Amino acid sequence: MRQRHDNCPFSSEKSSRSCRFNIQLPREQEPNPYSTPELTFQFHSFTMRKMHLAMRAAGVVAFPGGFGTLAELFEVLTLVQTRKGRLIPLVCVDRNYWTQVINFDVLLHAGVISPADLRLLHFAEDAEGAWQKLASSISAPVIDAPEL
Repeated sequence: MRQRHDNCPFSSEKSSRSCRFNIQLPREQEPNPYSTPELTFQFHSFTMRKMHLAMRAAGVVAFPGGFGTLAELFEVLTLVQTRKGRLIPLVCVDRNYWTQVINFDVLLHAGVISPADLRLLHFAEDAEGAWQKLASSISAPVIDAPEL
């Protein structure tokens, strides 16, 4: 979140606000210092946290992370893919990391996802690139979304 905050074109503006859905975990108890305090929400359940994230997100940027990051990314990606959620931009930062962790080509070649499904996911190398992907995706709707 610090990288996003420091590289965000609006981070120097007083109106720059960042929402945080904090969850109580043994190693991650404190909310990120770059989130806006009045927009920091505490959750005890992953289910409730993911539900609120999926309902409110205008876009999702996933930085390299562990199981929780994977779970949240796939939850939102699945909702977008199946049209059970809004069509929002999904950006993974650091293509090299994500393509090592998830072999998208294997999923594609196995026929469990389509090329259109794969196009729902965008990649960026840093926070600035993610911001650019979000901005361009929000202003132009996805026109090659998979058919249901």
